[in-house]
Amino acid sequence: MTDAMEPALVPELLVTDLDRSIAFWCDLCGFTISYARPDERFAYIVLGSAHIMLEQIGVGRNWVTGPLQRPLGRGANFQVTVLDSGALATRLHNAGVELFMQLETKWYRVGEEEAGVQQFLVQDPDGYLIRFQSSAGRRRVAR
Repeated sequence: MTDAMEPALVPELLVTDLDRSIAFWCDLCGFTISYARPDERFAYIVLGSAHIMLEQIGVGRNWVTGPLQRPLGRGANFQVTVLDSGALATRLHNAGVELFMQLETKWYRVGEEEAGVQQFLVQDPDGYLIRFQSSAGRRRVAR
């Protein structure tokens, strides 16, 4: 059994330049480095309960199942819950980062209710697709 504070799933993203990735994930998106192994070009970053490992390609032990071609992470997107996705979208835009999908409010059916999210998508420096979202509340399904 895992500790209640530790996530059961932590993606490890292979990146081409760890410093550039840390600048994006931490300086722009608000993550902090929980710990790092600079000699292995590795960092474990956290934002709330979202945990991600970053490891530079070609340093240390990389587990690769096929050729790495940009954009990395094709076919996957990583949803990260933040307090204010609108403010984060504005910060990224002001830093010159192009959004993959502009900020929207979307309602998803969950049983007899709809859960609303304000969300946008952005690619990190290596092309990994991240969907930052914050809650827009819940509402009853209209009949």
